[in-house]
Amino acid sequence: MRLSTLLVSSLATAASAAPTWPDFQINQLGDPRDALNAVSQYFNIVAAKVSAAKSMSGPPKCDLSKAVMPTLPGMPAPAVGAQLRHVAVGRGTQNYTCDGKADSKPKAIGAVATLFNVTCMAATYPDVTGKIPGMAVHFNLDAANHLGPAMLPISGHHYFTAAGVPFFDLGSEGRLPCAKNASANAPSTATVGQKGDAAVPWLRLLATKDATNGLAEVFRVSTAGGSPPETCKDLTGPFEVEYSAEYWFWS
Repeated sequence: MRLSTLLVSSLATAASAAPTWPDFQINQLGDPRDALNAVSQYFNIVAAKVSAAKSMSGPPKCDLSKAVMPTLPGMPAPAVGAQLRHVAVGRGTQNYTCDGKADSKPKAIGAVATLFNVTCMAATYPDVTGKIPGMAVHFNLDAANHLGPAMLPISGHHYFTAAGVPFFDLGSEGRLPCAKNASANAPSTATVGQKGDAAVPWLRLLATKDATNGLAEVFRVSTAGGSPPETCKDLTGPFEVEYSAEYWFWS
């Protein structure tokens, strides 16, 4: 699909298909402008790109060699010679558990997310792609088949195996069991979640020997929401915190 069509489709959905969206959530535990700003920034950029696309002589080219992954100080770069294979926006939950002690910290026990294909958009309109997680995290999880009002194709799923291994299933693109290699705290400007939860850290994860189709590493960047509360006060057992992020896959 040409990128201008994709952007027009996203904007048209906002105008004509609102009843089918998941509910939009205003942050009740912080500044309600956080959610409104994140969503308005996304649609303002989409509107500008749609306007610019109308004057283009042809569709933009999907040239992954021109894609520039967001980075932070302290985060390593992809391995020398690595090639970008796929970019997705994940929308789901970070999962935690509490032991019943009010002063203990929640323990991370995995994550579950649907992955939406933004590969060509990341190469051509990175400023749009980078705003999607902040927009998407403020729309309730629906049937996991669309990303708030942005209609993007599903490219796979992210979850943890029974052994606690982070796993990405990209269908024909490959399967990627992996392990954390590096992390960096999200920027202070990162979008908070529906309940005021801070953005989870950015990550670099390296493939295990069971990865397929040459997939070697994945970066989690542009995170929004997903962090647990500081302590387990009023929490017992497993619980979820909604989040969204970009995932960049390299071979």
